[in-house]
Amino acid sequence: MRMTVLVTGGAGYIGSHMVLNLADSNEKVVVLDNLVTGFDWAIDGRAIFEPGNAGDVDMVLRLIEKHGITEIVHFAGSIVVPESVSNPLKYYANNTATSRNLIEAAVTGGVKHFIFSSTAAVYGMTGLAPVVEDTPLNPMSPYGRSKLMTEWMLADVAAAHPMTYGVLRYFNVAGGDPQKRSGQSTPAATHLIKVACQVALGQREKMDIFGTDYETPDGTCIRDYIHVTDLIAAHALLLKHLRGGGASTTMNAAYNQGYSVRQVVDTVRSVSGINLRADEGPRRPGDPASVTATGGKLRELGWTPEHDDLDEIVRHAYDWERHLMTRNR
Repeated sequence: MRMTVLVTGGAGYIGSHMVLNLADSNEKVVVLDNLVTGFDWAIDGRAIFEPGNAGDVDMVLRLIEKHGITEIVHFAGSIVVPESVSNPLKYYANNTATSRNLIEAAVTGGVKHFIFSSTAAVYGMTGLAPVVEDTPLNPMSPYGRSKLMTEWMLADVAAAHPMTYGVLRYFNVAGGDPQKRSGQSTPAATHLIKVACQVALGQREKMDIFGTDYETPDGTCIRDYIHVTDLIAAHALLLKHLRGGGASTTMNAAYNQGYSVRQVVDTVRSVSGINLRADEGPRRPGDPASVTATGGKLRELGWTPEHDDLDEIVRHAYDWERHLMTRNR
């Protein structure tokens, strides 16, 4: 029997890349997205698009029956940490409650495998050393807690029902499809590399560097930036693992290579050839000095990154940003 994969949030940044990967592999793909933050034009034409909410149990059950869905890859959710602090109920609704309902539909509908997009925010203030999967979990924001609650739900549900799951904890996702088929398309996105590219292209007057007095080599925050295509390759590998009878698992998706804010800004300047304006300001509350991860568990599964180069990540992000300026909306 041919398997069908449901991708929630498949009109968004990361979800649209998952759809491309599955379609390129001749998988049958159904996209469920409410288009609140996604774009219908970002959905690959080989996928079946069903507009709707991932937390609508009855609708998801109808889709499972209609399309013969055997697996779910769940990207739908809200992702802005400061917003989660000012509006926590939105995050517990869009992330935790929606995930709970989606998992209920998966169990009721007999879905075999469930892959969930989690976040490095579950670790909280991590210190300067790279985190591993058993680093103590101490989320500092409603965003991180809303994601961790979903991890807990999946573990409990998998213990009670015949469904296996995979959790990938994302670090800083950046870049775009090398063929320029998709990328980070939200105009007001808060991702550092996207913001820097927008400044270089004149779409923003300037950007801000928040904090220059951290205990890092150049005083600015260090993050582990991962190319979206490598991240999606990790999802595909995890799906293969579960299909082959592999046990449920939780893994960090990262390169074990951190770059500072200054390094990112300098790389965008180098790639674009534009001396973009970056003003230095005070720290933001709750920003850890460094967030990186080994990614060793994922590599043991067979993951081999192909785009773990900051210049390439920035170049693909910059190319996509230029593409967005020219495409007809």
